[in-house]
Amino acid sequence: MPLARSLSFTSLSGLEEWDEEFDREDAVLFEIAWEVANKVGGIYTVIQTKARLTCEEWGENYFLVGPYMESSVRTQVELIEPCNAALRRTIDKMNSSGCKFAAQCDEPPHIVAHFHEWLAGLGLVLCRQRQLPVATIFTTHATLLGRYLCAGNVDFYNNLAEFNVDKEAGDRQIYHRYCLERAAVRCAHVFTTVSQITAIEAEHLLKRKPDIVTPNGLNVKKFSAMHEFQNLHAQSKARIQEFVRGHFYGHLDFNLDKTVFLFIAGRYEFSNKGADIFLEALARLNYLLRVNHSDVTVIAFFIMPARTNNFNVETLKGQAVRKQLWDTAQTVKERFGKKLYESLLVGQLPDVSKMLDKEDFTMMKRAIFATQRQCLPPVCSHNMLEDSSDPILNCIRRIGLFNTAQDRVKVIFHPEFLSSTSPLLPMDYEEFVRGCHLGVFPSYYEPWGYTPGKTTHTMCVCIYIYMYICAGVYMHIHASGVYIPFKSLVSNVVTFFLVYKQEIIYVVIVTFLF
Repeated sequence: MPLARSLSFTSLSGLEEWDEEFDREDAVLFEIAWEVANKVGGIYTVIQTKARLTCEEWGENYFLVGPYMESSVRTQVELIEPCNAALRRTIDKMNSSGCKFAAQCDEPPHIVAHFHEWLAGLGLVLCRQRQLPVATIFTTHATLLGRYLCAGNVDFYNNLAEFNVDKEAGDRQIYHRYCLERAAVRCAHVFTTVSQITAIEAEHLLKRKPDIVTPNGLNVKKFSAMHEFQNLHAQSKARIQEFVRGHFYGHLDFNLDKTVFLFIAGRYEFSNKGADIFLEALARLNYLLRVNHSDVTVIAFFIMPARTNNFNVETLKGQAVRKQLWDTAQTVKERFGKKLYESLLVGQLPDVSKMLDKEDFTMMKRAIFATQRQCLPPVCSHNMLEDSSDPILNCIRRIGLFNTAQDRVKVIFHPEFLSSTSPLLPMDYEEFVRGCHLGVFPSYYEPWGYTPGKTTHTMCVCIYIYMYICAGVYMHIHASGVYIPFKSLVSNVVTFFLVYKQEIIYVVIVTFLF
């Protein structure tokens, strides 16, 4: 989606004249980002999903550069020796004598360096300052100042042209980072953003009009048949139900077959990601379900990483109790089955009163006693480092969603990214989403909106998106059943939707205001 080329802030000084098209075998592409094999936000998904296609195009001339995180390297990186002889010599030299630049190529290739976000922007600025023969690209997925302004309850989009950017950055103690971001934008040969609205934002806050808009892509061919969706949904839903049985042990006074699973996920930005609106809607939904004596239960998951020091003891205990009850039931079932089998072998109908002995009843009574609980099911699965000042927990305390028996809406805050290796909820994000009924993404500041699109197109669950979600621009409003409420009515609209749409619905509701 080309835009009109902005006035040149920089020249290609130090670079040879390139033909319009050149052989990729004579070019090397470096992609640099803080989220290479380091999951923090949506950039991780962007790079991960396009890496395979980029490798197919560039082959061994494509390199990803990111921070070395020991925990991430163990699970996401395969350590191999580089095939490129020049690169291998360079790495050996760096390992032996420190990080120094060394020219090892007989004929220097064309080098393209693609930097993502201000965290990697310092490398771009140094490339230009040292006049290295490198063509640079800088992509901003969201502006730093934009995030802070939106989080500060500012009427952001209606006042873009009015902000004193230096003052606003200084007032928020981010002036040094803002200057780095702006310097990277100014020095880049090509400046790109991921959406039209972010391009407008960057033009006002970073003082440069992007040269091109490169929307994030999605692989929508993951599953091919509807029955495949249904089978995977049933399997994933069963695993979520197992977690819920453990989490709510002792207070499992609701029917899991009449329980709807909702979730919100993403970077922990309380107002930017719309967690505040979601909680307000859940409180109103809880009231409506209670006054109408509904037998439907709603369980809302908040998947947003925050600072924790460990799992909640009560949460771990719940999963241990659930497993113990399952083992007890399996033991009694085996004994019952053996006696039934022996009775049928001799041609007699079993005496039901003698099928279970005193030992079986003792085991079952112990299991029932283990489910007795003196406290309510926790609303948070981990121990928070800043419990008293956490925005989600404080909002839950204010609206009174404490997972009591009277509440028809239950809340589970999981302040950690989902992982199939977790001892608590051993599911990856895609599997978890497939098991839920509804994903809710009421974001205020969303430069693209990757998570809702991924949720809809690859997992087939319905979503609710609010306000400036740029992915919504690419949806045909009338054909997709899109409804746009007024901003002041958004909490009521969410509540209305949740109350009357309790079954699985494959409809995307997108709301964005321009």
